Amino acid sequence: MSGTQAIMAVLADSQIRELVRIEPFEENVKRLGRVSYGVSSYGYDVRVGTRFKIFSPTPRHGGIAVVDPKRFGDDLFVEVDTAKQGTDHVVIPPNSFALCETVEYIEVPRDVLVICLGKSTYARCGIIVNVTPLEPEWRGKVTLEISNTTPLPARVYANEGIAQFIFLRGEKPCEKSYADKGGKYQDQAGLTLPRVD
Repeated sequence: MSGTQAIMAVLADSQIRELVRIEPFEENVKRLGRVSYGVSSYGYDVRVGTRFKIFSPTPRHGGIAVVDPKRFGDDLFVEVDTAKQGTDHVVIPPNSFALCETVEYIEVPRDVLVICLGKSTYARCGIIVNVTPLEPEWRGKVTLEISNTTPLPARVYANEGIAQFIFLRGEKPCEKSYADKGGKYQDQAGLTLPRVD
């Protein structure tokens, strides 16, 4: 760079309220007995919804499963909806994972990149949350992957906090956004499996 440096600033709570569409939007207040969620000083803690796809190592059609991102089907999962089961949680088997969706719908501005970090409440129990960055102008409900890295079953609570999104604002808008590229996960409404287009 010729004498100039690119700057990426982290959005503060007031900027998140003003610049990012999050529905439903929640303030971060103490909710006794619940994993926290809502806007925080420099981020937003999203909630996990009620629908989960739990990885099952033996497909329902029998045989040995091979995880292949180019051929990743529903037959590798067992679906669980905590709302339909009348419970407030799901149990992820030892050394397994689940896919789920956020309660929140998010629209990312053209000059913002979103990074996802797991909440420490779960991380300290060996439960890890992963999602790739949300690119500029990405929109939809976010599909999250929750890994149980422990040798024991792990409980995850629906409609409570699961991860924090950090919003990084670029010095100027990007030349080509996720929307411009027609991103394959744009406008996903729910749990979305891997796609290779």
